Amino acid sequence: MSLGLCCIGALLLSYAGMAGLCLAIDRHHAQVWGRDATAAARWGLRVVGGALLAAAVLPCVWGWGGSVGSVVWLGFLSVGALLVVGGLSYAPRVSARAAVAAGLTGSTLLLLLV
Repeated sequence: MSLGLCCIGALLLSYAGMAGLCLAIDRHHAQVWGRDATAAARWGLRVVGGALLAAAVLPCVWGWGGSVGSVVWLGFLSVGALLVVGGLSYAPRVSARAAVAAGLTGSTLLLLLV
């Protein structure tokens, strides 16, 4: 498995996971969709966001091993959070749609790498 694919997979999953957690907050959900999230939507976004962030550790561990991979994973979490913050600031709807695409692409890539 190449390190490039590991980097792309971890970054896509981190971005999508951070966007899911961010959109679970009423303020950001209203910023994107114009209304507050329901309790079920908040819960679902938290679960999916957390699962995507947990899945982002797999390509890191596969590419760099356990000890270095966990540190690299934290770096990708930070980059994913920065991308979400920048995206929500300038283009909220585009950022949300990009997060869905990143989550689907990252999950597919993860399944192909297994």
